[in-house]
Amino acid sequence: VSPAAAGLPALRDFLLLYNRMTELCFCRCVSDLNHRLLTRREELCLERCAGKLVRCNHRLLSAYVALMPSIAQRRAADYEASAARAQEAPAAPAAPDASPAPGPVLAV
Repeated sequence: VSPAAAGLPALRDFLLLYNRMTELCFCRCVSDLNHRLLTRREELCLERCAGKLVRCNHRLLSAYVALMPSIAQRRAADYEASAARAQEAPAAPAAPDASPAPGPVLAV
């Protein structure tokens, strides 16, 4: 897999997050579209809204980074335990061959 292809899911996630943030802040802060430029009130609201969401995202990411090693370790332990159980489980006994015994061959 090329590095460009490996980065596509991350880019997609970033763009989805950016679009949701933009839509949320726009709907909260822009009250009318009668003016070509943002009013000072709308501009302040957008700065606060975007800043709040960015800070929230940073906090979530730092918590994720802090918890990820323990989650990965737990998953590895669970995988090893399930693999050990699979090896310990006795194999099902093979069924006897149920093919009919060869009978006399009839010549025509």
